[in-house]
Amino acid sequence: MKARVFVTLKSGVLDPQGKAIHHALEGLGFAGVNDVRAGKLIELDLAEGTPQAVIEDMCRKLLANTVIENFRIEQVG
Repeated sequence: MKARVFVTLKSGVLDPQGKAIHHALEGLGFAGVNDVRAGKLIELDLAEGTPQAVIEDMCRKLLANTVIENFRIEQVG
């Protein structure tokens, strides 16, 4: 079974990587981009039947810094 974990910064947390991407897009001539927030995608290949609670525990303990980041889990297939 596969799961995707999307990790994003909480609103209100400064995102210097997003700002750099935004600045670079403007420099390349892309107009109309109001803001950019960068995050990460983590794909997990798990044993069949791995409970959602175990995946959430992985996120809280290692994959996301829950002080400044949110996470969302999507099970694939």
